[in-house]
Amino acid sequence: MQFQFNTDSSVMGTRDVAQRIEAQVRQRLARFADRLTRIEVHVSDVNGRKHGADDKHCTIEVRPRGARPIGVTGKAADVDAAARIAAGTMAERLGRVLGRAERGRRNPSPDKVI
Repeated sequence: MQFQFNTDSSVMGTRDVAQRIEAQVRQRLARFADRLTRIEVHVSDVNGRKHGADDKHCTIEVRPRGARPIGVTGKAADVDAAARIAAGTMAERLGRVLGRAERGRRNPSPDKVI
């Protein structure tokens, strides 16, 4: 599974931040790792140098094998919290989407008897 980390010019995209967020996202989505081909994380600061509540955004897009991409966004006062929120939301969404597909394969509807 590929992992890609992107930041805009207003967020310090240091190696330490990227490693922390990658570890956090990978850990949260670990149970889906065998069904994902790629995870993209985009971090931005919507206010730039100005401060504000929930001005850091973290968007996570995952590409499940054989399915359409899924994206979520988390907003918080700092980058780590935004990534944590987005990873939690993504885990819930993947649980619903991939769980639904899994239930469909295990429990096929019975054939009609005439």
